[in-house]
Amino acid sequence: MIVSSKVASSEVVRVRADGFKSLIVWQKAMDLTVEVYKVTENFPKTELYGLVSQLRRASSSIPANIAEGYGRNFTKEERHFLSIAYGSLMEVETFLILSYRLGFMSAGLFRKIDATRNEVGKLVIGYRRSRQD
Repeated sequence: MIVSSKVASSEVVRVRADGFKSLIVWQKAMDLTVEVYKVTENFPKTELYGLVSQLRRASSSIPANIAEGYGRNFTKEERHFLSIAYGSLMEVETFLILSYRLGFMSAGLFRKIDATRNEVGKLVIGYRRSRQD
């Protein structure tokens, strides 16, 4: 798992040889996206083109940008896409808070999905730090 800047370079190479799907940060981001899709199934139909669409696009952008950054040839480019992934994560946080405040999800459900979102945020930050030149 690559989550800190204290990872041995040989481990980074080994993990990179396995592809982006082996990255814990990508796996957890995918888990968050699946949670978002499931939660938004129960939102009002009037929100299909509003919060549902925004939450789904923002959440799916996180693992997509991690994967795209992974596929880049230079660390600087990869870090750029990780920054975009983190920005999308902040969008998801905002939309989740709004959804909760509008009564579209219970406090328990909000806490559960927000805990996943928080974990993904820590992993994105740690992975980005590990990719510094």
